[in-house]
Amino acid sequence: MTKRRATAILSGAVHGPTVTYGLIAACCLLFLVSPVSGLNPVYGTGDAILSAQSDHFARWGVIPAELMAGRPHALLTPLTALFVHGSWLHLLGNMLFLYVFGAMAEERLGWPEFALFYLVSGYLALFAYAAAHAGSQQTLVGASGAISAVLGAFLYLFPRARVTSIFPFLLFLPLRFPAWIVLIFWFALQWLAIQGASAGPGVAYLAHLVGFGLGFLYAWARFGGADRVKRRKPVKTAGPAATEGESQP
Repeated sequence: MTKRRATAILSGAVHGPTVTYGLIAACCLLFLVSPVSGLNPVYGTGDAILSAQSDHFARWGVIPAELMAGRPHALLTPLTALFVHGSWLHLLGNMLFLYVFGAMAEERLGWPEFALFYLVSGYLALFAYAAAHAGSQQTLVGASGAISAVLGAFLYLFPRARVTSIFPFLLFLPLRFPAWIVLIFWFALQWLAIQGASAGPGVAYLAHLVGFGLGFLYAWARFGGADRVKRRKPVKTAGPAATEGESQP
């Protein structure tokens, strides 16, 4: 195997966005076998399945009060919660965003870095939410914090990429907009929503904002810094006997 091919495999250029598709498959499979999907007969029906769902969220989701208390099991829940979803709509919405924005971000970062970026950003986003609601016993689940980080990174890396979007106030027509318009609009909605959010059950908008900020800052630090260094380097003019490639930018 040549060095160029090895680099291509690590960057995802040969096999595509394997981490993105793997995360989608894992979330969907785990949801299907969980009591939340309602499709697994092991959990029964009625009160039995409701009890199983409650136990499922308590075991794998983030309970801020327990996490902030430093309980060993709770310290892992910001990771396990990334693969748990509260409903079909919750799952499908998150997976759609990951599918649309994850592939290009993964190909830009490379699959090992993207996988680490996704997990660490998701953990920190959920941890930040728990820290802000340290006394809460409400369970938090979902990949939204990690996916929000992907959106933030995408905004920095591909601001002009065209994204097909559907807005209710535009009669649900599928229209294509630059990514920066779609993602800034999404961020603004999260910011407005958090102003009226209660401390009780609901959408963890704070985790979305934290994840988005982490993703954008990581992409800026990872790629913006390198670009600035390149721009500062003096441009060398090719000599009279320059060989092919020496005068390339």
